[in-house]
Amino acid sequence: MINGYIALTKPRIISLLLITALGGLFLASEGFPDPITTLVVLVGGSLAAGGANAINHFLDRDIDSKMSRTSQRPLVSGQITPIPALLFGISLNILAFALLWQMANLLSALLALTATLFYVFVYTIALKRTTPQNIVIGGAAGAIPPMVGWAAVTGNILDPSPFLLFAIIFFWTPPHFWALSLILKDDYEKAGVPMLPVVAGVHSTKKQIFAYTWILLVLMIATVLLAPGLGVIYGIISLSLTFIFIGFTWRLLKQDGIGFAKATYLFSLAYLAILFLAIIIEGSLQ
Repeated sequence: MINGYIALTKPRIISLLLITALGGLFLASEGFPDPITTLVVLVGGSLAAGGANAINHFLDRDIDSKMSRTSQRPLVSGQITPIPALLFGISLNILAFALLWQMANLLSALLALTATLFYVFVYTIALKRTTPQNIVIGGAAGAIPPMVGWAAVTGNILDPSPFLLFAIIFFWTPPHFWALSLILKDDYEKAGVPMLPVVAGVHSTKKQIFAYTWILLVLMIATVLLAPGLGVIYGIISLSLTFIFIGFTWRLLKQDGIGFAKATYLFSLAYLAILFLAIIIEGSLQ
């Protein structure tokens, strides 16, 4: 039973979100952030993201039952019933909001809640089943954690830096998720989910993936120029990583079929993690 509730929170996804939140924390702190604030953001962020994921399980249980990748999720397998899962997700978000508000500030709590509401109502309910651009718009939810980290330290988001971090994750999400959706195209088609490969085809999706990596390159340059705390270390790592990412997506585009999609997807995960680790390192050296 406990393992089922843990599975509802999607722990592997949360770990990447926490790295991005730490990026915002370190960059805003201009050095090592306050340990208590860091702990509050990590715990509060975990609760909010885990709660949002649990609500997603509740809303998508009909789709999950049709896809082989998700057929063993707790609600599909019967390990947990729907209403307790929904209440669990809502409760986690209430706890997250209260913790961030009382131990950090109201803005960080509101940003975390906004991420959940956007993920649930905009992505899961409004977009996922209706448009192949679902992940493009819905990806905004996953781009908010660094803004939460920044707000917890500063109490505002008036600097361009948190918006640049938001933009990096926002434009990283489509090539990352579309690489995965290439692998899962048949599953999505069977479940009636209009992911881009299902609607536009494999080759068109690969062209879109390639195009978005060039947007990321522009963002890397903009971040170096406009984010005061990011300098040489971040510049070298971010530009190098992005050129490698472009190379991966170029190879994916030029190869027949989806044979290189898994490698591209896995690299995209490493890309974001290493990128924000570079931000953490750069922030800690200020």
